[in-house]
Amino acid sequence: MSLQDQLLKAGLIDKKKAGKIKKTKYRQAQQKQKNKIETLDEAKLAAQQAQAGKVERDRQLNRQRKREAEHKAIAAQVRQLIEMNRQPRDDGDIGYSFSDGALIKRIYVTATQLKQLSNGRLCIIKLDEQYEIIPTLVAHKIQLRDESTQILSNKPTEIPDEDDPYADFQVPDDLMW
Repeated sequence: MSLQDQLLKAGLIDKKKAGKIKKTKYRQAQQKQKNKIETLDEAKLAAQQAQAGKVERDRQLNRQRKREAEHKAIAAQVRQLIEMNRQPRDDGDIGYSFSDGALIKRIYVTATQLKQLSNGRLCIIKLDEQYEIIPTLVAHKIQLRDESTQILSNKPTEIPDEDDPYADFQVPDDLMW
């Protein structure tokens, strides 16, 4: 027998008041269960949002790491291409001036290298604060990988036409500025 039944039997409360108390208890139980469900949903929602935020941060971090790895790989390829194909300048005695941005730089080259630089067969490229001379074909491969490395690349000279009346009057390649 419940306490409510005992109180009714003893005559301390009437049926109307017992029904009201029962209804209030039922409403409180329903409200408590509803609040518990909302609290669980809010906690679950917060956990899901935190998880989604973490996943997005991880994706961005992975993308950044992948870009850095690709950049390092390209830099290594460029360095390898330059080191394998650079022309020796040990016995260069002719000063060749060129511009690097706003600066005028000078390297010493041989006579054949000067002619090839003027004809566009060789290019000047910067590697670790030093300037190297490499073939134009290699410079094009490097430029496909990294556009910022090439310093000087002259356009190849065209073969003069046979009908050109000024073919005998060539502009000298050894003009120095």
